[in-house]
Amino acid sequence: MPIVDTLPFLPVNIAVLTVSDTRDLSTDTSGATLAARITEAGHHLSHRRIVKDDADAIEAILRGWIANPEVDCVITTGGTGITGRDVTPEAFERVVDKKIEGFGELFRMLSYQKIGTSTMQSRAMGGVAGGTYIFALPGSTGACKDGWDDILKFQLDSRHKPCNLVELMPRLMEK
Repeated sequence: MPIVDTLPFLPVNIAVLTVSDTRDLSTDTSGATLAARITEAGHHLSHRRIVKDDADAIEAILRGWIANPEVDCVITTGGTGITGRDVTPEAFERVVDKKIEGFGELFRMLSYQKIGTSTMQSRAMGGVAGGTYIFALPGSTGACKDGWDDILKFQLDSRHKPCNLVELMPRLMEK
């Protein structure tokens, strides 16, 4: 995955939302991991919050960040499993304009190499909503590391070739 250092790096404004009934800022290792990796990569952590596993509450935060011109991308962690309380994908479905099917497929392919068939329980997904990228990762710290280190770090880097999501940002709202 080549990075072309002669091209300019364009920092992205990224919000992180942890979906959990049990975590707070002191115990949110997944959200902390994403926040650290985002800033280490040179991006701006525009917001970081924790919300309960409630589709209406998740949707409300997503809509607020999607409408905020200072947020280019939202990454959530948690709520992507298959239990009754896992409702992050349902909240995403309410706001997404276009799904990025390849994100979930690629995440599960890479995850399979580490956790085997257990990856089938993940409903990780990506999309575009109101010109903002949105990505849902599982709640484990390992899954957040994998999602960032193996996919998002590259796709949110304007220097990544042959193509990246940053170069498409000006065209996301085209008609």
